[in-house]
Amino acid sequence: MEIKELLVSISEKTGISGYEDQIADQISANCPWADEIRKDKLGNLIMLKQGVGDEPRPKVMLAAHIDEIGLIITKVEDEGFLRISAIGGIDQRVLLAQEVIVHGKEDLPGIIGAKPPHVQTINEREKSVEMNDLFVDLGFNTKEEATQWISVGDLATLRRPVVRLNGPHLAGKAMDDRASVAVLFECLQALEDRNHIADIYAVATVQEEVGLRGATTSTFGIVPDIGIAVDVGHGDMPGVPEYRSIKLGNGPGIAMGPHVHPKLYERLAKTAKNWNISYSSEPSPNPGGTDAFAIQVTQAGIPTILLSLPLRYMHTPVETLDYEDVRKTGRLLAMFIAELDYEFVEGLRCF
Repeated sequence: MEIKELLVSISEKTGISGYEDQIADQISANCPWADEIRKDKLGNLIMLKQGVGDEPRPKVMLAAHIDEIGLIITKVEDEGFLRISAIGGIDQRVLLAQEVIVHGKEDLPGIIGAKPPHVQTINEREKSVEMNDLFVDLGFNTKEEATQWISVGDLATLRRPVVRLNGPHLAGKAMDDRASVAVLFECLQALEDRNHIADIYAVATVQEEVGLRGATTSTFGIVPDIGIAVDVGHGDMPGVPEYRSIKLGNGPGIAMGPHVHPKLYERLAKTAKNWNISYSSEPSPNPGGTDAFAIQVTQAGIPTILLSLPLRYMHTPVETLDYEDVRKTGRLLAMFIAELDYEFVEGLRCF
């Protein structure tokens, strides 16, 4: 499967935090560049592409999380409606009138409803609908009917096929952060015809949206010499200041901040310039929200950097990207890894 088509496929599949097996299995089945593929105890998918030369070789870890935000059933009402709560950082403002799939004894289609404005109070009409006021309608009429198929604790995901917009633009759910898996694959594919001394651990991490858990455990098991997290950053759009966004079509954002080793930033920026790969410098003063944070503070500390793929409308069902940014980010990673030498890796031990 072509990498772009793989991204479309895994975007449309289900993989809420803690339940990523379906996604991991499809990624594993479509990674011909790895010399070894395994899962760890938490469910992280670790794809190893070995370097050349004598051991011990430097270890580079690339991390992209595969879990998505979603919903969990918290109550079945007497009339058969389902109450819901969020897993991960869902913006409840976009949930009303969305189609969902409830994963009970079978996958059942449903819609998210709430009181229409005609019967709301004046105060209710002036506010977005709260999560507690939303419900899922599967078409059941009684609690008895619903509980034959659905139980409290079952999951629900938004039903959203990928939309192909103008040119290379794609919109869909879970592009955060499955688009970064496509970046990792573009990198591995580009390295097929290049020698590299480093062993590359491309890791599809789990449970990032609920606390960076997969990156924490996988980094502890690998103990890389260099850690590179690939995640999404806020793409340019109306209402977002230029200094808080990354322009779509201009390649990745290379983060700058406390979680970024300055020599890694300098080297990646130099690599981008040498290979004529466009990029943006991305100020990142609060690094706690991505796998980069978990990688950096593992064991005695890992030299770490974050690459951000520009994405519009984050944590909504219409997350939008430019696939050319995926290619550019993958190529930048490949050129960086291909040019690594032992002297540079050793020099990362100090600032």
